Amino acid sequence: MSLAVSPFGARTDASGLLRRHWPLLPLAATVLLLLAPIAAGDASTSGKIGPADAASLLLVLVCAVQALRGRVRELSPLGVLVLGVPAVGLAVATATAGDPYAALPGFVRYLQVFVLVPAAIVLLVRDAGEFRLAAGCFVLLALVQGAVGVVQFATHTGASYQGQDVRAVGTFGPGDVMGMATVVAYGLVVATAVALAPGLPGRVRRMAGGAALVLVVPLVLSFSRGVWIATVGAAVLVMLLAGIRRALKVLLALAAAGVVLVGGLGVGSEMVAERLTSITQVSSAPDQSVTDRYTMWAAAESMWRERPAAGVGLKGFPANRDGHSSLGLSSGSDTAGAGQAYIRQPLLSPHNMYLLVLSEQGLIGLTALAGGWAALLVAGLRRCVTGGSSLRDCGLVAIGLFVWQLTDFLYADIGGPSTVLTGVVIGLAGWWALPSRGDAGPDAAGSGSAAGGRTGLAAGLRVVPGAAGR
Repeated sequence: MSLAVSPFGARTDASGLLRRHWPLLPLAATVLLLLAPIAAGDASTSGKIGPADAASLLLVLVCAVQALRGRVRELSPLGVLVLGVPAVGLAVATATAGDPYAALPGFVRYLQVFVLVPAAIVLLVRDAGEFRLAAGCFVLLALVQGAVGVVQFATHTGASYQGQDVRAVGTFGPGDVMGMATVVAYGLVVATAVALAPGLPGRVRRMAGGAALVLVVPLVLSFSRGVWIATVGAAVLVMLLAGIRRALKVLLALAAAGVVLVGGLGVGSEMVAERLTSITQVSSAPDQSVTDRYTMWAAAESMWRERPAAGVGLKGFPANRDGHSSLGLSSGSDTAGAGQAYIRQPLLSPHNMYLLVLSEQGLIGLTALAGGWAALLVAGLRRCVTGGSSLRDCGLVAIGLFVWQLTDFLYADIGGPSTVLTGVVIGLAGWWALPSRGDAGPDAAGSGSAAGGRTGLAAGLRVVPGAAGR
């Protein structure tokens, strides 16, 4: 019998790998197709379907087919509520918009990211082995995009920053300066969780720890303050959940790497120091980007006060921005470098997901979305703290990614090719927090043994040997 090594060390029969896990191919493609470069000069991709978005739609289609065949996990009532209520809020915001036709693309995008893709992942991912395959794709994507970003900084071929083309943006280009930072942060959080997880082979944990240290470099060179804050918060939480002793070891390793890379080797030390200092100056001496952000936050709040229940409608923020903004708002942000000429990019969102939802969907939409996120977070944390250790790595990964996303939403919102990964993150968090009604115990959702008990899973869909952890 031929054997292969799956992510995180599980051994499986290579001849049956594709047959058992083919429904996950669109999920892997959704993540890995973000390696495809964005055409230079294509600064606005939020309204376009990219390769990763197409793969996510295929993922939803596969889930629908598998559901008709009875080969998906069965959701609990809480799962149905958490995953289904946001669709109701989105429908209300679309129907009550001033121009429902203009709001329709926003409805489709929100439905894709916050309902369909998460639900497909929760239903299709049957065991811990499949969860780990998906998590491993995040690390691979982060390593490749991060390597491109480091080369951009070293060769001065990145996006423009302080008059120099040194900002690491990966293949996303200057039109989506948050894209590389986001995917690198995802990979770093996953790698940190795996490095700290008990029950995994030591070789796997060491490799994950090395990947986490490597990914610190492109994350720093992204010069993204919001991503830095979200990553530190998520990593610290993962460390605390894994145990104080393990957390101290990782913190010491990261501190040493920071001293060597930034202090000893001078990797962007002056720019990094200036960017770090600016975090503490956002209220006393904010730069123009922070001023614009504060102004758009105030505009979003003003829109909500005008229509508190249902908001101004999906895609309504740009149309209503000027009527609710002060004169301190600039005309746009400057983007250049990484193969793109100078472009003045308009400010079309408040760069705060919660305020964007509040302004466009009102209290109905915010309660439906944020209420579901809160339920997933509480249920996921509870399971991570009270559950057994056999699936601890999956819990740390799910909680780490989800907390990162919720924190980053304070400084960013959806938009650009990497937006589809938001749906994947919510789906993985939902898989962990919402065990199937057929699961027999606190860890059964990851074992695959009980997940198919009430769903009619065929006997041939066997569990991957060792996939539940060691």
